[in-house]
Amino acid sequence: MADAHARVREPVDCPDSAFRRLRTLSDGPEKDDLRQAIVCAWLPMAHRLAGKYRSRGEALEDLRQVAAMGLVKAVDRYDPSRGKAFETYAIPTVTGELKRHFRDHTWGIHVPRRVQDLRNTVRLARRDLSQRLEGRVPTDDEIAADTGLSPEEVRTGLEALDSYRTFSLDAEVPGGDRGYSLIDTMGCCDAALDVAVDREAVKPALRRLPERERTILYLRFFRDMTQDSIAETLGISQMHVSRLISQCCAEVRREALQGVG
Repeated sequence: MADAHARVREPVDCPDSAFRRLRTLSDGPEKDDLRQAIVCAWLPMAHRLAGKYRSRGEALEDLRQVAAMGLVKAVDRYDPSRGKAFETYAIPTVTGELKRHFRDHTWGIHVPRRVQDLRNTVRLARRDLSQRLEGRVPTDDEIAADTGLSPEEVRTGLEALDSYRTFSLDAEVPGGDRGYSLIDTMGCCDAALDVAVDREAVKPALRRLPERERTILYLRFFRDMTQDSIAETLGISQMHVSRLISQCCAEVRREALQGVG
């Protein structure tokens, strides 16, 4: 890289002539060397732009690589014949590449572009208002008045603030007991919900059973009594209880399935 820069040192020090020459060269080693030298000459500018985003949670080295890619795009696309200085063209190109990186690669979940824009607007407004309000968190209405957004748009932007980064369910809860993670705060599937659905499905068939049969099923499945205990309670044999349970369950099942069909 240093040798390439040395071979084209003079035109790189004069940006307009370097770019004009770059446009006249055919593809080959000479053009590659000049292009590489121009990129190296402007790389400090790209790194400075990347440094402005270092507080957003991304590694500075990664941001510098993204900025360098934006710089390469700017060098390849810049046309000196339009009269605009390269720096004027390159800064928005590099900045745009950095913003695209954050938009496309650093969100924890997929968020539409419009919502991302609302999030950025609300974030900046909340920060500025907090400073003006001497540290007080501004209300949704205050943010809406400051930005010209509707209260609904402000709420959408605030909700998107929590979508930028996701957390592992194994992450410990701040201020909680050691080892108490986010997953411990979440509910779980309640098997009783399925049972509730089944109970509702069999209710009509149960109501049509004779009172003694309903009592037997209640004692067996809701009071968890044994067949011997039920037989002793009702004054009948255990075998009769067993036979009635089988017959009633088959009848209730048949009617419940017919109802589903």
